[in-house]
Amino acid sequence: MIRQCLAHHPFRKASIAAPKPHLILPVSVSRQPPQRLHHITTTTTRTVRSIVDLLCPTDPLPFSLQQPQQLTVNGYVRSVRRQKRVAFAVLGDGSTTEPLQVVLTPEQAEKLSTGTGVKITGRWERSPEGKKQRFELHADEVMVLGLADAKKYHSAEYLRTIPHLRTRTPFNSLLLRLRSLAIARLASFFTSRGFFQTHPPILSSSDAEGAGEVFGVTAAGASTTTATAAAASGHVTDEPPPSRPFFRSPRYLTVSSQLHLEALAQSVEKVWTLTPTFRAERSDTARHLSEFYMLEAEVNFVDDLSVVMDLVEEMLRELASFLRHSDVGKELRLQKRNGESPEEEEGERQHGRTTEETLLRRWDGLASLEWPRITYTEAIRRLEEAVTNRQVDFEHPPSWHSGLQAEHERFIAHVFGQDQRPVFVTDFPMSIKPFYMAPSRYDTDMTTASPPTAACFDLLLPDLGEVAGGSLREHRLDELLRSMREHGLKNRRGSSDLPTTEDDDTISDEKEFGNLSWYVDLRRWGSVPHGGFGLGFDRLLSYLAGVPNIKEMVTFPRWFGRCDC
Repeated sequence: MIRQCLAHHPFRKASIAAPKPHLILPVSVSRQPPQRLHHITTTTTRTVRSIVDLLCPTDPLPFSLQQPQQLTVNGYVRSVRRQKRVAFAVLGDGSTTEPLQVVLTPEQAEKLSTGTGVKITGRWERSPEGKKQRFELHADEVMVLGLADAKKYHSAEYLRTIPHLRTRTPFNSLLLRLRSLAIARLASFFTSRGFFQTHPPILSSSDAEGAGEVFGVTAAGASTTTATAAAASGHVTDEPPPSRPFFRSPRYLTVSSQLHLEALAQSVEKVWTLTPTFRAERSDTARHLSEFYMLEAEVNFVDDLSVVMDLVEEMLRELASFLRHSDVGKELRLQKRNGESPEEEEGERQHGRTTEETLLRRWDGLASLEWPRITYTEAIRRLEEAVTNRQVDFEHPPSWHSGLQAEHERFIAHVFGQDQRPVFVTDFPMSIKPFYMAPSRYDTDMTTASPPTAACFDLLLPDLGEVAGGSLREHRLDELLRSMREHGLKNRRGSSDLPTTEDDDTISDEKEFGNLSWYVDLRRWGSVPHGGFGLGFDRLLSYLAGVPNIKEMVTFPRWFGRCDC
């Protein structure tokens, strides 16, 4: 049981000083009016906004008074235990994983079951000696606000099929609070360093990564079928209506906000954003989603990749240190993953993913100083040595021209990070990186005759692999145009945006690259050296929470074949 008080939480005082009405969400639809069970009139009632206010109050209740305190609590029933003369209900409201015990009469508990939304007024009294909870609520009035007929909390796999309900389980509500805490802390971090939060668009005219794994955007009625058209017009036709795009040329859901952040950084020098991004990858793994959040930042007047890596390192170090000493962190360390069977929980522990020791190792590793930084060439060399010496058998043999696979990333984090510290891998081959990356200034591992490398990095975490990537951006116009042509971006444009011509050589640079012409234009008007990074926010939270599947970290996960609600 968690016994630490939450008095040092940075947002507690404000919420206690100005309490807001507690929002009640019924567990199941009920057309019956709220039911009052065994109403007892009370003279003085103190309404408590959340259970955490009772269990660890920052505004202490006068427990020393002779008379028990009268108060009202809103929440959901987690479990009910009935005896001949008395009944006990465990209540939760999402504010803490610590349950509140309510003492009732058998008649008051008659219509209560797991998931029932209730409002209970009663006396806050000391528990008998030997009880885990020092105080308990003795119910005088029980009002059923939302009926439910749930028998128990189910497995994580089953809960994934009902995402609209699963956040009511204690652990999933804890993950919601972790997300909120992390966002608030990151916002404070960026503000303290002179960054401005921005809101780049979700609809984009281009694929920033150039990989082509994008979702196209069309209006719902753009491809109306013949039957629908006939029903709408009142007469039958054999010809389908013409497809009319909403925009003048194809548009997509964004895969990255980087290109737009580069434009905004030229205005205020330092910008960041936390926005949803979309990838049309046909993958169903524990690491991939079709919709996820990316934390991205861009900094102007930077010509050294170390500056960008220092920013990422400081950001994650501060977040991990804060989580280590926060109440959410304490709950993550000590709480069982509610919704898992004992067999599933034991399996997780055997894999080292949910134990308190594993979480502390991860947090302490992120909070440590001097994260290792190695070049891509050095990493490939070490991987090849491991294969030669039969230390490991990779499914994908390491190759300098092929990039790093997930199994390679985990091995590198194990060897160079010693299963604790994150590892930066820098200077990847330019041939396997996007067009916008600037070349490395130097590479001590390679001769001048070797293929060029990019001034970029991937950040690898133990047990996980890549969580972030960044680079210096090519800010010189001629070099950017050359890179775009080498990456095959010439003629990537919408047909409605450009004049028709048979001679591509006569098209200006602005028109040559179509939907990316605006990005080229940034280099024409006072472009300066700059760089930035993107970090998979949901993947990071999964790592911090010890959740092995990213689908458990996202409230409404979307992945290949699934977009349920």
